[in-house]
Amino acid sequence: MKLYELKAIAKRLNNFTFISRARRIEDNTLEIMFDKSESYFFNMTRGHSFIYKAPSQRPLQGYNAPFDTLLHTLLSGSKLIAVDVPNDDRILRFTIAPKSSYKDKIIYLQLEFTGKNTNAILIDENEVIIEALRHIDADSSFRVIRPGMELLAIPPFERTEEIQNIDNIDDYLEQKFTDIQTKKLQEMKKQKLSTVAKKIKKFEQLLNKLPNKEKLELQAK
Repeated sequence: MKLYELKAIAKRLNNFTFISRARRIEDNTLEIMFDKSESYFFNMTRGHSFIYKAPSQRPLQGYNAPFDTLLHTLLSGSKLIAVDVPNDDRILRFTIAPKSSYKDKIIYLQLEFTGKNTNAILIDENEVIIEALRHIDADSSFRVIRPGMELLAIPPFERTEEIQNIDNIDDYLEQKFTDIQTKKLQEMKKQKLSTVAKKIKKFEQLLNKLPNKEKLELQAK
């Protein structure tokens, strides 16, 4: 994700007032529905993260990890206070007031689109990790991502990417969904054609191994 894309998305999402639903629909994809009507999808695949807009989708399977339970419990029906891009980094941070809280409480959902460290992290108001899509240990990074640990800031990184204007971010994200579906279809066609080509080659080899028809007729006589 580009920084200018995340800023445009944050600006759009700040028009909403609450989160109706939050869930995982694929291994690396989160769906967040705003104001009971608009669904946005956050694909948190390492090194290939992106955001798109589409109609609400049924999950491919049920996800019941601690992260999924807390994502649903803390975000579904919650009040959306703000969506920011902190420190001009490739991060979307949602400031949320959970519905289930018996007193004023603030939590954060931080979506990090940072290459190999891409992650979705739930954080409390003291910057302590509640849960995360991916846990990261000390032997993998100086930045440990585990429940109960303080979330350290991402080291500053100077970006030189080209800035572009996005006239309508919803149209932009819907087109991204169309492009994704087209690419998936092309890959599926390519895979099926490759499978058929392998089967044809196998049958040709079997046909070539069959005895000569004329020789068989002579043997029969």
